[in-house]
Amino acid sequence: MKAKAVLEAIHLAKTNNQKAFGYLFETFWDYLYKYLLKKTGSEDQAEDIGVRTFAKAFDRIETFNPKYTFETWLITISNNIQIDQHRKEKTKNKIDATAYDERVVTQVQDNNPSPEDLLIITQNLSDLLLNIKTLKTEYKTIIRLRYFEELSYKEISDRLELPLNTVKVTLLRAKKVLAQKITNHEE
Repeated sequence: MKAKAVLEAIHLAKTNNQKAFGYLFETFWDYLYKYLLKKTGSEDQAEDIGVRTFAKAFDRIETFNPKYTFETWLITISNNIQIDQHRKEKTKNKIDATAYDERVVTQVQDNNPSPEDLLIITQNLSDLLLNIKTLKTEYKTIIRLRYFEELSYKEISDRLELPLNTVKVTLLRAKKVLAQKITNHEE
């Protein structure tokens, strides 16, 4: 019975049905989170990878193959995210000493932004705020609470009187819509 409901929700999600996305998130969040918690040993990492997994799964829902279970698909996506994350960290931490002149390595790097950097940051922030203003109200609100007021998912859930998973799905969708607006604006 559950398998049929899941396949139906996936079919609806492929038509961009928000309730279907919510159903899939609600149904599989605990399963994925517990898996990731065991694997990473960190609640923050498990939550971060879990949200990124659902974001990627929802972005690519049309590629889901029903001959596999949705749980298996989510685990595969989460494992790929972890592998990519590990590679990025490994690359970031590598320092090729032969590529640097000894004088350059011993200099202290100034991490303060230059005047040009500050101008670019200000312009980008201004463009970002303009794009946020064009979002529908529920998306603007949830982005403001999460990124400008820096509330946790739980605090947002309490303030908006919404289930925690609804907050996570809504934020996920809001970020996706905002990213599309920014990408379309740049082209």
